[in-house]
Amino acid sequence: MKLKRLIFLIAVPLLAAMGPRPQGADDGHSPFVRGEVPAATSEAKPMSRKLPEGELQILSGSEVEPAEFTWQARPLVIFADTAADPDFTAQLAQLRRDPAALLIRDVVVITDTDPAAASAWRKQLRPEGFSVVLMDKDGQVKQRMPAPRSVREITRAIDKFPLRRREIGRAALP
Repeated sequence: MKLKRLIFLIAVPLLAAMGPRPQGADDGHSPFVRGEVPAATSEAKPMSRKLPEGELQILSGSEVEPAEFTWQARPLVIFADTAADPDFTAQLAQLRRDPAALLIRDVVVITDTDPAAASAWRKQLRPEGFSVVLMDKDGQVKQRMPAPRSVREITRAIDKFPLRRREIGRAALP
């Protein structure tokens, strides 16, 4: 009897601290079916454009916002002070040589060559001169590169991301 009372005295404050009950809880049924995962309640906006299949997307940083790609694609953001920067043109050439490897990994290339415009990408990532920033689908910066990289180097880095390992079913493998 004392054990039941002790459990009750501990459980009631814990349940009260968990907050209000979800909608649908008043009728005695859970709002979720067993095995069903509730939808994410993040502030991510859906992508405003449909990505074409089989074609590498190269978008201007002034046209799109970082939140548009959250959980949809992996942004590869290329910054330069001008579009004539040799590193910038070399990086784009590298990416155009083998777009299939990037498409498989849901990569979208974002370019920003105007520091004066102060795009949302520049405000969030704060680059200096030329740089390549690789982000994951969760919106986190995973790698910053100060020089052009090959598609092979970029895809190997992506394949090490925990989200990518889950996508390909190798999360538990060493």
